[in-house]
Amino acid sequence: MRKIAAGNWKMHGSRLQLDHIKALAERHKEAACDIIICPPAAFVSLARDYAGPLEIGAQDCHSEEKGAYTGDISAQMLAELGATHVIVGHSERRAGHGESNATVCAKARAAQKAGLIPIICIGETLEERKAGAAQHVIKEQLDDSLPEASDSTPFVVAYEPVWAIGTGMVPRLEEIDEIHQLCRSELRRSHPMLADETPLLYGGSVKGSNAAEIFSVADVDGALVGGASLKAEDFSPIIEALEQS
Repeated sequence: MRKIAAGNWKMHGSRLQLDHIKALAERHKEAACDIIICPPAAFVSLARDYAGPLEIGAQDCHSEEKGAYTGDISAQMLAELGATHVIVGHSERRAGHGESNATVCAKARAAQKAGLIPIICIGETLEERKAGAAQHVIKEQLDDSLPEASDSTPFVVAYEPVWAIGTGMVPRLEEIDEIHQLCRSELRRSHPMLADETPLLYGGSVKGSNAAEIFSVADVDGALVGGASLKAEDFSPIIEALEQS
């Protein structure tokens, strides 16, 4: 499988900042991994014009194709704007918008139907980890958030421990390894035709300074990067570390 360096810009960016996408495209014309930038939905179409060989994703989609959902955007609309991927189930959506595993699963199915590849986020809170429930939470999220098994509709899984997102805190390598091994094992049980070809990304305070050691962990096939993806000079070292892993 191709490894993935995905950047989630969250609610950051402007037209001027799209120059960072152009800079990345120029630096990584023949990258040894897939590079995906997920800007705010308002910039998806414009970002596509700057991206060259890079791919452009979105940060969320609705589970329905159309309807009276003011302010929402469908997966089909994103595909028409040039997106190839869409993040679903990010912890900020789960916590801030009350999204359940069932909601995330419905969005992932909608993305696949529209021809997008969903990047399905999972991860435990600090309280859940301290309580020894991390593996239980991850198993439940995988069982209930992933679309039904199919040998023709790919998806990506991104493990982002909630307590590591934007905090500077990074799990020990053994903890990352434990969860990624669990994810691969669960995928082999639930999605045997796709399990070994499904990229497992790690996300949570990934930086150029720690990327190489994170990518040395088995079954870490890339990263979903937040703040460090906003500037080409910060994201490029992470991409280079992934290419060398």
